[in-house]
Amino acid sequence: MLADVERLPWGEQFALDDASYRDQLAYLFDRSTFYRQKLAAAGFASARAAGGLGEIAQLPLTEKGEIKATSTPDNPFGTHLCAARSEIVRIYSTSGTTGVPSYIPLTAGDLDNWVTGSMRSYGACGVAPGQRIVSTYNAGPFVAGAALAAFDRIGLCHIPVGTGNTERLLLAISRLRPETAVLTPSYAAYLIEWATERDISLRESTVRRVLVAGEPGGGEPSFRARLEHGWGAKVTEAMGIGDVGPSLWGECEHQHGMHLGARGFVHFEVIDPDTGSALELEDGATGELVLTHLKHRAAPLLRFRTRDHVVLRTEPCGCGRTSPRLRCVGRTDDMLIVRGVNVFPSAIREVVSAFAPEVSGHVVVRPRAAGVKQDPPLPVAVELAPGGTGGAALADLIRDRLRSTLVVQTAVDLVPWGSLQRSEYKSKLVER
Repeated sequence: MLADVERLPWGEQFALDDASYRDQLAYLFDRSTFYRQKLAAAGFASARAAGGLGEIAQLPLTEKGEIKATSTPDNPFGTHLCAARSEIVRIYSTSGTTGVPSYIPLTAGDLDNWVTGSMRSYGACGVAPGQRIVSTYNAGPFVAGAALAAFDRIGLCHIPVGTGNTERLLLAISRLRPETAVLTPSYAAYLIEWATERDISLRESTVRRVLVAGEPGGGEPSFRARLEHGWGAKVTEAMGIGDVGPSLWGECEHQHGMHLGARGFVHFEVIDPDTGSALELEDGATGELVLTHLKHRAAPLLRFRTRDHVVLRTEPCGCGRTSPRLRCVGRTDDMLIVRGVNVFPSAIREVVSAFAPEVSGHVVVRPRAAGVKQDPPLPVAVELAPGGTGGAALADLIRDRLRSTLVVQTAVDLVPWGSLQRSEYKSKLVER
């Protein structure tokens, strides 16, 4: 299912987005104390002075911590709240890893735009009205709850199961016979092992599409191949950013990166994460993803640093969608720097996965020091396949491949099958 807007030439999309962006800027100057002060301090006293999308790179970037710092018990949303209390119809929250969650308010229009963008992102994978889809997200207070509403809008029969009850999930797949399953990449991998240990064949189930989201990994070729073999299904991924929207990006059946499903609602940039400078949107560009709301009303964000590091694809796609595509290669939260080289644990997993079937595909990076900067060699635990014995030769081969591919020196420790923790939601690839 392909909407007309998804076929629009990207140049025409940019022109439409420019008009929306200018309106959004005027709205921010009128309604947002946070952005009015932030932009004035940067030398922009009005929306007209800030210009259009072609000049957006001259405006300051927004850090999550800046907004968080303006929240108070009386105003938990912060000073960038633009909508009146009566306009807010939904309030989501982040997980609150620092102790206090961030609250994300939405107007009715914001919520509708979120669901529309998610519908396009999930629709890109090839699901069709009338099919059944089983989901495993305990959305609860999180923005993923809005993404699940996209299944209704597509016309799917939604079977919500949630996380943490694998037997119930496999029973639902067996009896209700869904064509599609939605999981995190970690849970999709865990289920293959769980089913194999019980002589259950996921390949013989009715599931022919596995949609993964929630963490990087679904686009890694080796990891994806492992999932597709175990499930006997095509694997595509989707990605959202809690503060901006759920399932903003979704991958089509060509599997060459995720298209922007939220086109018209969100403008994206790719920046150099060290300097903050905007990069040309050309094929192969690599950097940090920055997002700007175009039609948001409750708490719009301007040049928001997502901390997601992506690779851009701009060549035409056979599906007919015209937006550039991207693949997330990791997050700043997980990134380590070893003698000036940025290393993402997900990239280590991808390299190690190529050594299957000698290894299981599970890895954990165990830094010796606190902080981001690490001295070589970087300790990496690599789990062997069932019955595997490994040996120094295999460890040396993996170490050499990591060095030649990622330019990082590692100390590879081969550990027995089953010794690294599995997850029914998201995996932790770094243990401190």
